Amino acid sequence: MTTSFDLIELKRVLGGLWGAQDPTDSTMAALKRGVHGEEAMLIAGELVTASHGKTFDNVNPATGQVIGAVADAGAADVDRAIDAARRAFDESSWPHDAEFRRHCLLQLHKAMAESADQFRATAVAEIGVAVRTTNTFHSDWPISSIPYWADMATNFEYEHTMPDRPWASGTRHVIRQEPIGVVAAITPWNFPLQTAMTKILPALAAGATVVLKPAFQTPWHATLLARLIAEKTDIPAGVINVVTPSDNAVAERLAVDPRVDLVHFTGSTAVGKKLMADASGRVARVALELGGKSANILLEDADFTQIVPQAAGVVCMNAGQGCVLPTRLLVPRSRYDEARELARITFEHMPFGDPTDPGTVQGPQISKVQQDRVLGLIAQGVAEGATLLTGGRIPDGFDGGFFVEPTLFADVDPHSTIAQREIFGPVLAMIPYDNVEHAIDIANNTSYGLAGYVWGDEDAAVTVARRIRSGMVAVNGGFFYGHDVPSGGYKESGLGRESGVEGFQEFLETKVIAVAG
Repeated sequence: MTTSFDLIELKRVLGGLWGAQDPTDSTMAALKRGVHGEEAMLIAGELVTASHGKTFDNVNPATGQVIGAVADAGAADVDRAIDAARRAFDESSWPHDAEFRRHCLLQLHKAMAESADQFRATAVAEIGVAVRTTNTFHSDWPISSIPYWADMATNFEYEHTMPDRPWASGTRHVIRQEPIGVVAAITPWNFPLQTAMTKILPALAAGATVVLKPAFQTPWHATLLARLIAEKTDIPAGVINVVTPSDNAVAERLAVDPRVDLVHFTGSTAVGKKLMADASGRVARVALELGGKSANILLEDADFTQIVPQAAGVVCMNAGQGCVLPTRLLVPRSRYDEARELARITFEHMPFGDPTDPGTVQGPQISKVQQDRVLGLIAQGVAEGATLLTGGRIPDGFDGGFFVEPTLFADVDPHSTIAQREIFGPVLAMIPYDNVEHAIDIANNTSYGLAGYVWGDEDAAVTVARRIRSGMVAVNGGFFYGHDVPSGGYKESGLGRESGVEGFQEFLETKVIAVAG
């Protein structure tokens, strides 16, 4: 069918996508100077190389070229980091001095704000994220959240006395919340700075100590953070440690070590299950933010001309490598052809390629492994009968990096692999529905429950949102992220919450003190 939607309007919509804006001159200058990441880790207050002297390569996914080296932590390094965190928690004043914690966090805020362009440039170099999208999750948002956590350190009510009750006559009950202890913070490669900060900031504010283990594909944001902590803050030795092993078997020591009190992980559901099993042997606390297969439901009265390009285009942000991205587009059958055409135009004109180009929206996949995985699932979608409208290949002229074309499927079976599996690539599955009940059934018919999206009349959309089995639902473009807003999932999308008071309490233990008299 034809549509009145023109390319000028499309460019406007794509330019306003989640976090997309023209990069600052200072960020572009940082890219032109070249990114030279930190090799050293932070253990017991010292910037150190690996004890066995080994390093591993950091690879730019847009070019496939090595851009630098990273200390390759071995078992001895991880053990030393855990020991340092344990001693800092057990022997220092950190867990008991909220004012000092606040002071240190505000120092960190100043240091990171002054290095924001370096964090943005690092994200482009090691993730391949488009430079025009680095101003949000990859820099400004996590940095701007630090004062919130600094205030939480001193303003949270750690202890209160319950009111008198007839059945508790003769006993005064004091409810006390104390820092949990040593936290293993294990983060993914897609939004590495954001996921690191949603763990270490509330942990430090609560008085816990931390061992941060970033994904080996994206270590430099963490080693840059390590240097800032060591050189620009008064955070005591051992309170936060950063280790960068390339071997997941080494990293697993964090889950099984009895000195670690909480394993806080963001990543794939498969790895989350493994860490949960590892930690269960010693009944350790686990918090998990895992995968998703979010549905984007367009109700009959939604403004398709405005919404479909946005709903389709956002799937290509961060090259589709985001657990909350709305990778299933559910459309009423009566308007399906219209939505299909709008989505096709959007995908065929999606600006992808060199992430240092300010006009680019979609960069590469993180690695050859991820590129092959995405291409394999696209092939499976074709084999299972979905209609491939556009994309689905390695684009011509991009053999050096790990690119996949923006890919649009129509007529997707809700039970098929591409409708059920988290692809983690720039792939959208369009699914028609017959009525609202049918749409809700499709949306909830996955093992995941992380996010959801609904567009249409507000009352009707909120009614649908209440029935979506996921931890976060956006209505008419509402934004469900914020440092004071709890985020997390249902079902196999995770356990616990990040951010807000609920996220802070993940790092606390609850004690009851019963006093007679």
